[in-house]
Amino acid sequence: QVQVKESGGGSVQPGGSLRLSCAASGILFNLLDMSWYRQSPGKQREFVAEITTMGRANYADSVKGRFTMWRDNPEYTVFLQINNLTPEDTAVYFCKGRAWDIDYWGQGTQVVVSP
Repeated sequence: QVQVKESGGGSVQPGGSLRLSCAASGILFNLLDMSWYRQSPGKQREFVAEITTMGRANYADSVKGRFTMWRDNPEYTVFLQINNLTPEDTAVYFCKGRAWDIDYWGQGTQVVVSP
């Protein structure tokens, strides 16, 4: 059984930072392309960042320059460093692994950015 679980969310002030983690299990981590999405109330789920099995990262324009994603393969974990946060970054952040055209979603971790 493949499982993906996010952690590291919380409440921060504008301009603050968080480091989100996403741990996978039940599959060889090297086989997974990993990505982050987020969803705010009333909005569609939005792509944030992705990283391939080869370590190539790509970011949505809205977060480029502020967010950084990397993977620690021996720990079966990917990270998302989110910096210079604004209230518009408030959302549930979801982690997804993908292998052989199958998506494995986590349950999400809440990020709240407010004064």
